[in-house]
Amino acid sequence: MSSAAAQDKAESLAQMRAELQVLAGQLQALRSELVAGGQAAIQAAGGPGALDRMNAMEAELSRLTAATEQLQLRVEKVVADGTNRVGDLEFRICELEEGCDPANLPITATIGGDAAGAVPATGGATTAPTATLDAPKVELAMNEQADFDAAKAKLDAGDYPGASLGFAQFVANYPGGPLTGEAQFLQGEALGHTGDAAGSARAYLASFSGDPAGPRAPASLLRLGAALGLLGQTQDACVTLNEVPARFPQAPEAGEARSTMQSLGCQ
Repeated sequence: MSSAAAQDKAESLAQMRAELQVLAGQLQALRSELVAGGQAAIQAAGGPGALDRMNAMEAELSRLTAATEQLQLRVEKVVADGTNRVGDLEFRICELEEGCDPANLPITATIGGDAAGAVPATGGATTAPTATLDAPKVELAMNEQADFDAAKAKLDAGDYPGASLGFAQFVANYPGGPLTGEAQFLQGEALGHTGDAAGSARAYLASFSGDPAGPRAPASLLRLGAALGLLGQTQDACVTLNEVPARFPQAPEAGEARSTMQSLGCQ
């Protein structure tokens, strides 16, 4: 289960549990009315067996409520474990990156959180298509598409330092925007071409953790694992690469991840 899917399921389970509690309360109120109404009310409801059936229904509602609580705890643990894993990778990458102080790293956002719904940094919205992957039309901040396209043009022209700076500025200007994950992924591509494996790993990690079920997620995870391998973090690389076929078995990156694992000697 991906962490984004886990969060959605946690919300659904919480709603289901609330609805079960409401039903249990209504059932208890109905039973109280029958008991208060005496034999006439009980006979009208179907005889003494009506109370037995209501007791059985209450017991089943209690069982279902307990089951949803246990499942919700498990789902929340998936989200927490995924977030902790991302935070650990951020710390390790920062240690390898020149000029990065792990003590100054921000608190890791909950993986697959509500970043996609965040308000863009600059005002003035206009409807425009996202730059890649045939995504549906979304709300973009003024100049957002133009700034993205400018950085992408540098990448396409082979100006990798300029592209990496352009995408870094884009991410800073439009945090949580609809193009942010794509910009982080392409920033990783640009940094990889400059030989900055640590920087590219961080960019891929940011792209994946922002949308772990998105269209770029398999490629981001694959590139992250490969970058960790280049940095000599073989164990982390193997664990990360193994997540690609586990999470995205049908994606073409799954086969690439297996090949990269073999080249790294992953067990």
